Amino acid sequence: MSDEFKNFRCRSGFSSPPCYAAEIAPDYFDPLAVDPEQARDVARWRKAERTRLRNARLALSSTEREVIDETLAGYLRQLLKDRFDGARGLVFSAYWPIKGEPDLRPLMAELHMAGVTVALPLVETRSAPLTFRRWTPETRMARGVWNIPVPPPEAPAVTPHIALAPLVGWTSDGYRLGYGGGYFDRTLAALRPKPFVIGIGFAAAQLATIFPQPHDIPLDLILTEKGVEAT
Repeated sequence: MSDEFKNFRCRSGFSSPPCYAAEIAPDYFDPLAVDPEQARDVARWRKAERTRLRNARLALSSTEREVIDETLAGYLRQLLKDRFDGARGLVFSAYWPIKGEPDLRPLMAELHMAGVTVALPLVETRSAPLTFRRWTPETRMARGVWNIPVPPPEAPAVTPHIALAPLVGWTSDGYRLGYGGGYFDRTLAALRPKPFVIGIGFAAAQLATIFPQPHDIPLDLILTEKGVEAT
């Protein structure tokens, strides 16, 4: 863990912050989260990191964003070709970009034209697993929770074979820092069979750790504009 990373966390003012873990006791960090004070500290740290990382990606110029989007799409296209025969005949869950996330909508349309069933996740019941509904370039989108465009209720519900997970932050051991609602982890825990999950994010959003909690589920692979970062 870099000194810069530790110093950033230590400035947050937590009562017993994760950044002091090694200095307090070697066994301070409890991955089973039975220490409520530690769980609160981790939650505060994650909230601060979400804000920092979202602000950083929103500060990217349109030119920088376009280059990253195109590069990421190229890596993802090749990955699907190499591992899944282009995903033809499979259900591929993507996402509608919000808050500065990489925009892969052109690739979604391309995959649809190639015979891939493209889906989008949406919240239909609060605090429940996500639903996946089919999307095509002709789909008339509705406004879902948090005003995010989603397929309408009449769009067929499907179960993904491959699912993209947009990342706020990520780690080299495959953990994802999301928006904090827990929807994606809750969904992965409920889906049977579990899809192959690809985290999509920015290389600069790498973290040394997210201090994994019991509900955190590592992804199968993480992809950034630098290529495959974690498997």
